[in-house]
Amino acid sequence: MRSRSVGSPDATRAVDWEQRVDFPRLRQDRLERAKVALEASDLGALLLFDPNNIRYVTSTHIGEWARDKNARFALLPRSAEPILWDFGSATRHHQLFAPWLPAENFRAGVAPMRGAMPVETGIPDRLGDKIARELQELGLQDEPLGIDMADLLTIEALQRARVKVTDGSQVMLEARRIKTAQEIALLDQSAGLVDAVYDEIYRMLRPGVYEHEIVARAHQLLFEMGSEQVEAVNAVSGDRCNPHPHVFSDRLLRPGDQAFFDIIHSFMGYRTCYYRTFNVGGVSSAQLDAYKQCREWLDAAIALVRPGMTTDKIAEVWPTADELGFPDEETCFGLQFGHGLGVGLYESPMISRVHSLEHPVELEEGMVFALETYCAATDGRSAARIEEEVVVTAVGCDVITRFPAEELLVAGRTYVRGADLVAGGEEAGRDGAPGAAAAVAASAVVEPAVVPQ
Repeated sequence: MRSRSVGSPDATRAVDWEQRVDFPRLRQDRLERAKVALEASDLGALLLFDPNNIRYVTSTHIGEWARDKNARFALLPRSAEPILWDFGSATRHHQLFAPWLPAENFRAGVAPMRGAMPVETGIPDRLGDKIARELQELGLQDEPLGIDMADLLTIEALQRARVKVTDGSQVMLEARRIKTAQEIALLDQSAGLVDAVYDEIYRMLRPGVYEHEIVARAHQLLFEMGSEQVEAVNAVSGDRCNPHPHVFSDRLLRPGDQAFFDIIHSFMGYRTCYYRTFNVGGVSSAQLDAYKQCREWLDAAIALVRPGMTTDKIAEVWPTADELGFPDEETCFGLQFGHGLGVGLYESPMISRVHSLEHPVELEEGMVFALETYCAATDGRSAARIEEEVVVTAVGCDVITRFPAEELLVAGRTYVRGADLVAGGEEAGRDGAPGAAAAVAASAVVEPAVVPQ
């Protein structure tokens, strides 16, 4: 069941008359989970560069331009509040408007920014010395420092400062593994934005539209509805469906195309990964069969989702690489796939035949993940791709991706043949032109069909 700790699900405004998403609770719970995961590890502190982890721990965000630069960093020590070194004036903004952490814990700092500030500038060693001093003051100088992601310049500078560095990514992934009620509500809302985008895409699909036009409109609509970041909109149609290229193009849609889309975006920091497949103007037996098979593989996986189930059992219901026509599982990795969702696109659990059969993970209540399947059509060019996002509940799972996908939807215009009008008894006018009733019928556009399984 969906959480009802949040009033008016899918409403985006704060109001005085009911509790909606409780952001103070969200901030508190996330930081507490990170602290608990750190205490359970053998690390003295975490040094975070991943913007997803920084947001999870500090509840700060300075825009998606910072995502690929490693420009900001946060230290989470044992038994202390996190310290954030941020980019320029963002520090002052946090001191004024982020009261959930002490103002003195927001500091200005410059990172090597993936090598743009090399050793000669002194920036890497300045960062290393900063962290070493903080650990010394906290009595953690002899404890390992876990790092989630960093460039080699930063790691080498920390080593020169006599800091023992090791992997810290698993600690944060453990903290993020089970979602709180507030996180699930935001993941549900994030999926709701994509529901609306797919309704718009369905209306757009017709011959003469380019893949990149659909991508542009999806971006526009998502931002209009409140998305913070559109990480990717895959648009794949016609001959490009097989093999799956994982990227959109400038291809023109044509009658009879099969087309699938994936929308990955972030709402209040929480992400989606959400595929849907359509046909344009018509459908063939091969395309319909591919969709049916794709849906069956997905439904078989969803049916297994419940607490106590293990990921190897889910991977087992998906076809082998050989059955899909690939030489090995790595070559077709990602076509039959599952992955956790949260502030990051890939969290626990990860599910595939590459690793899950030998290294299964037990599902737990509160996990949120996406399941995605793919089936190439026998025509050699078409393919179906479907994905659902699920929340593990006490008794099974709740699917939070709601745009219809049980059946293959055919979009675009369905044309009325003149022969059908004559067969229907319509009479021509005295000058040989169609009569009024025939003209109206001939100009009508029949609603797009739903092709049953």
